[in-house]
Amino acid sequence: MSKEKGSKALVLDFLLTNVGVVLESKDIQAASGGASEWARRVRELRNEEGYQILSHKDRSDLKPGQYLLETTKRLPAFKRGISKETRARVLERNGFTCQMCGVAAGDTDPFNTARTVRLTMGHIIDKSKGGSDTFENLRAVCTNCNEGLQNAALPKPDRNSTACADSQSNPSVVCHK
Repeated sequence: MSKEKGSKALVLDFLLTNVGVVLESKDIQAASGGASEWARRVRELRNEEGYQILSHKDRSDLKPGQYLLETTKRLPAFKRGISKETRARVLERNGFTCQMCGVAAGDTDPFNTARTVRLTMGHIIDKSKGGSDTFENLRAVCTNCNEGLQNAALPKPDRNSTACADSQSNPSVVCHK
């Protein structure tokens, strides 16, 4: 009896057969077998397995929702280093809401009403740019914002309002209104 491939293996196969080709997110999701968390699989392949998968955050000629596997050469990968305790503290500090668009965990997903909002840990300074998995460098982010849907997401709160919200649970944050 043969075991079916998981969504990450399906995404990797699709990327490897399209090295050097700009791919659209909808095509990657379709290749994943329709997995709702296809973008997480892409991030795992990039961050944990070292594949050089680029997005609009890496190259200005790529639009949001476009990805490119430049080469099959892999880079040293990042290890997941966020403990359950740190994750819980970040979620509590951020009031269980996305720090980019303001939706709360469990709310109806504004892009897919059949789903509820899930929060993930987002890095303020990305790990690829030297950021760490520390409490101070993490924020709660919904899967939509974390998957690069910023161009379609609700308006983001400005830094001052986010800092002021943090000041309520962290006395070391100074709020200037």
